[in-house]
Amino acid sequence: MVVTLLLAAAAATAQPRARDLGVPFDGRPGPLNAITDVAGVTVGHATLIRGEGKLNVGSGPVRTGVTAILPRGKGATASVFAGSFVVNGNGEVTGLDWVRDSGFLEGPVMMTNTHAIGAVHEGVIAWKLAHGGPDADGYAWSTPVVGETWDGFLNDVNGFHVKGRHVAEAIDGAQSGPVPEGSVGGGTGMTCFEFKGGIGTSSRKLDAKAGGYMVGVLVQCNCGRRPQLSIAGVPVGRLIPERTIYDTEQGSILITVATDAPLLPHTLDRLAKRATMGLARVGSTSGNGSGDFVIAFSTANPSASTGGAGLRTATFLANDALDPLFEATVQATEEAIVNAMVAADTMVGVDGHTAIGLPHDRLKAALAKFGKLVPAP
Repeated sequence: MVVTLLLAAAAATAQPRARDLGVPFDGRPGPLNAITDVAGVTVGHATLIRGEGKLNVGSGPVRTGVTAILPRGKGATASVFAGSFVVNGNGEVTGLDWVRDSGFLEGPVMMTNTHAIGAVHEGVIAWKLAHGGPDADGYAWSTPVVGETWDGFLNDVNGFHVKGRHVAEAIDGAQSGPVPEGSVGGGTGMTCFEFKGGIGTSSRKLDAKAGGYMVGVLVQCNCGRRPQLSIAGVPVGRLIPERTIYDTEQGSILITVATDAPLLPHTLDRLAKRATMGLARVGSTSGNGSGDFVIAFSTANPSASTGGAGLRTATFLANDALDPLFEATVQATEEAIVNAMVAADTMVGVDGHTAIGLPHDRLKAALAKFGKLVPAP
């Protein structure tokens, strides 16, 4: 059975989040504590779960999907200023060179599994052609931004189950509001610190004196070794050592940072780098086998990319005003990763491979042991 966006959303919203369990985090989240707290940003998932038992390449079991992040929603045509940072390059994000050179993100950020990256790339182009087509001169060039992480432990990754229709489902289903987390979309078959991983999100609202801006982060997390995992400074991974998966680093992570603060591309590069500190807070060392990529974009300056050739005017924050944004990015990245693990239940995939969900009771006990558990809101 293919689990659609609506069913996945219903399942995900029933899950508690890290704060609900009493995990302490720094900073003040936005009202949704999600990347969609940045006005205009929408997120959609297509989730594929089908079959069980022995791997039969081409048939399953299937544990995969697609996630779409639209910086200005489906109806917008204006690009956004964007930057990026590659922590470790054992992976792929298509279109990243043009983001670096142009300073713009010209479409959605797409996330999927490693061997579906071509299908999603093609699917985005097909979706764009179906929703606007070539310009008056017949020009329809596009270089979509598609990132991947490996889900082959649970998923029939060589079965090529992700199709163009799933790309369209994720984009067409993108919406504001609460974001489904855990085993949904591109994160369906992912693991994180050898627990079940997937999609996670968080946000931070800056104080009025810092501009009142919003920073939101969404991750597709598939990284880390169990002994590395630290939550709120507590060595949770070492306290829950059983049922691990790998002998060496096998995973990756995709991090998308969104903000409504007026930032230029070179400043967004700097913001993207700070996401790595949130990744480090949970214990990752970005091992040799890990592909760790960050894209950051700003929804401010909507006219900067419109109108053809000619002069443009853009507002931007001075360097001395950036520290609160840097701090917010670190905090939101850390919480997004933990939210992904908290939301993801135990999953059984190909050949009975099992990724256990982070046990909520043992997480709370570990935090309490170190005096870190806070009363749930």
